[in-house]
Amino acid sequence: MKVTLKDIGKKYEGREEFTLRNINLEIENQDFCVILGPSGCGKTTLLRMIAGLNSITEGDLLFGDKRMNKVPSKDRDIAMVFQSYALYPHMTVYDNMAFSLSMRKERKKIIHDRVMEAAELLQIKDYLYSKPSDISGGQRQRVALGRAMVRKPAVFLMDEPLSNLDAKLREHMRVELVRLHKQLGTTSIYVTHDQTEAMTMATKIVLMNDGKIQQAGVPDEFYNKPANIFVAKFIGSPTMNIIEGTIKKGKFISDDELVVITPSVSDTEKLLAYENKKVSVGIRPERFESGGEFGDTISAKIDVVEMLGKEKILHVKLDNGRELTISTPGHYTYNENEVHSFGFDIESIHFFDTESGNRIN
Repeated sequence: MKVTLKDIGKKYEGREEFTLRNINLEIENQDFCVILGPSGCGKTTLLRMIAGLNSITEGDLLFGDKRMNKVPSKDRDIAMVFQSYALYPHMTVYDNMAFSLSMRKERKKIIHDRVMEAAELLQIKDYLYSKPSDISGGQRQRVALGRAMVRKPAVFLMDEPLSNLDAKLREHMRVELVRLHKQLGTTSIYVTHDQTEAMTMATKIVLMNDGKIQQAGVPDEFYNKPANIFVAKFIGSPTMNIIEGTIKKGKFISDDELVVITPSVSDTEKLLAYENKKVSVGIRPERFESGGEFGDTISAKIDVVEMLGKEKILHVKLDNGRELTISTPGHYTYNENEVHSFGFDIESIHFFDTESGNRIN
């Protein structure tokens, strides 16, 4: 089912400002769309509007070609999985999964077949006659997913369903959800604040901030062509280094004059209109290289070294105390208080208009 949002807005009664406004988005049939953003950005509000749990103040919500603004939640052919599992503690796993179909007065054979099919897919057949209190958090989350699956909805909505799980189990469940989505072939809309979940699971990411969409597209675009400084800093771990400066005679010179960058040929053409104007440079931590392999380099003192196994994260300081973050392979040797020279790959540098924050294309 294709889901379309046209100029969607939400304003709560008693508030002057809109919580969401001018939301335009197309989620194609069978997409796994992840709505990403920091707490309070409006992502859950948007999901609840799609679900029919929150009213729509302005704009149009379409499922296929049908306008859904006034359609009750129970008639939208959706299933929703929440952060809390919301399982009935007195019921068995089987009865929890069968509950919605029982309420619809489906035939017992259909209910049984669907529950067993979902249990097989989610690998929880051994727990069907256990109570929720007798199984683990990961298993309870699978039951919540199974309860939604048995309805065979046109649209599958998930609101941070993995946030209560430990790190190892979250990693496992990410893979399981992607596999499950492919098998079900359902349009899925998934809300999270976790960029790792978004980058690894989504066919399409929608990054929000302050009630607005900052960028929408495939995961690669967010990493390689961030639309603005907010996107650039939100996506990527460690976060992108942002350095403010001015274009002078075709070169970028930082405000403290400690960082000088000769742009690539393609970037030089883009920056012609920015001569003597303020721009910001974005350099991802992994795009630095120790030594003088690249033309432009900086000299920095290593302040803190974080050992993460496959990589080391260096927190370095320039002469004026400016801090930068550099990622290097784990087998490289660096010691605190040493001074090193670092170059950067000019082909991977990002330029932004400092005033607007937007990418210079």
